Amino acid sequence: MSTLILAIALLPLSGSLAALLGARARGAGNAACISAATSFGLVVWLVAKVSQHPHYSAFDGFVYIDGLSAFFLLAVSLVVLLASLGSAAYLRAEETSGDLTPLQVRLYFGFFGVFAALMLASLCTGNLGMLFVLIEGSTLASVALVGLDGSAPSLEAAWKYVIISSLGVTIALIGTLYLFYSGTGLHLASNLGLTWPYLYQHAGALAHQSLRLAFLLAVIGYGTKVGLAPMHTWLPDAHSQAPSPASAMLSAALLNTGMYAIIRFLAIARVGLGEDYVRAVMLTFGFLSVVIGVLFMVRNGNFKRLFAYSSVEHMGIIAIALGFGGQLGFYGALLHVLNHAIGKSVLFITSGDVVLGYHTRDADDVRGLLGVLPVTGTVLLLASLAILGSPPFGLFLSELTILRAGFAHTLWLPMLLLVLLVIGFIGFAKTTTSMVFGEADHPVQAYSTITQRRLAAAPIVAGTILLVVLGLWIPSPLHTAIMASIGSIS
Repeated sequence: MSTLILAIALLPLSGSLAALLGARARGAGNAACISAATSFGLVVWLVAKVSQHPHYSAFDGFVYIDGLSAFFLLAVSLVVLLASLGSAAYLRAEETSGDLTPLQVRLYFGFFGVFAALMLASLCTGNLGMLFVLIEGSTLASVALVGLDGSAPSLEAAWKYVIISSLGVTIALIGTLYLFYSGTGLHLASNLGLTWPYLYQHAGALAHQSLRLAFLLAVIGYGTKVGLAPMHTWLPDAHSQAPSPASAMLSAALLNTGMYAIIRFLAIARVGLGEDYVRAVMLTFGFLSVVIGVLFMVRNGNFKRLFAYSSVEHMGIIAIALGFGGQLGFYGALLHVLNHAIGKSVLFITSGDVVLGYHTRDADDVRGLLGVLPVTGTVLLLASLAILGSPPFGLFLSELTILRAGFAHTLWLPMLLLVLLVIGFIGFAKTTTSMVFGEADHPVQAYSTITQRRLAAAPIVAGTILLVVLGLWIPSPLHTAIMASIGSIS
């Protein structure tokens, strides 16, 4: 099992190695796609394995897999696969046009692989100190992707990203130290004092004041990584300036990694402090994030920033679901994690096609997508409806589940959430539909060859199909995986 876990985490480095050896966009992209597909296949096998065995631990908990980590591995590895396919097409087109130099292409695939490997590795450890190290490492690896083109806006976004994210993760480190301090009375060995299974098992005996502060600091710190308001300010700039497949990784994989860390702390806090405190913290940050996300979605000229603020909104929805709690709330939250990861990957990868074709990120300058780039236009329209929670897509089902969980406790909070979702729907749909319909001012071509067009279409079409399937039917293995995740933290 340890060999399998090691392979899952290290396989994405194949693309990095190819870039280091001098491969250009085609060779490095092929290596990234093959390794990502292999890693995803191993994760699917691991999820099936974990459903039969509650958990696997090795090296005093530094390697740890349970239902929750296996589920997040599934979501993140799927995003890595979709983004790798998108990168192979996008970077090849950028290299052909001369917008990126061969050195920039090699840097992209080099850091892309390291970024993916660190995120996957962070989901394979039960030591909360190691979790901090790996998440901080993923921040440093992804900064190079944000500032890849070397322009003033991208460098400013990268600088803002690393400063705010590193500050947030430092706050999370302080929370981790407070958690360690809360367990000093248990007389655990030093390496076990930060090992999640042991802390979770003894959560009722942890010092309440230290645990309360540890949880709050963890939500603030890792919430910065997640993009929870008001710690979200780095996110729109970074997402809008990074190459579009890298934006997909930031929005659909990195944010989920941060949410995974919050859930680990939440599970301990629920046992040690009870439901009320945890619910108050999660609902506060959740609703604040939804409000901020919706307000900036009502009118945003940059369509990549629009998608970024949508991520703020959806991370808030997940936080609200965790605040509502109960089996229904956790089920809705995890289902939303997966559906949002797929939907936002599709949107950001599709936005790359738009940028290549129209040479702009301004929605007002994009018209007639459906006519000039029919696949891109169709997918953008469908993915927009999916991310807004329309039936028959998967996010409709997850949002409905979350609302049901809320109505089990109160009436006005889920009603408030529903109103905010409607406002966000109107603002987001107004922008994307104006991009899709109408007539283009000039001929548009995103990719120069049929091979590139087919490669670019593969991840966005596959992702859209998945969103429809998950809206109509939750496969039994996926349901089992979600229930195993809930069982590991409740």
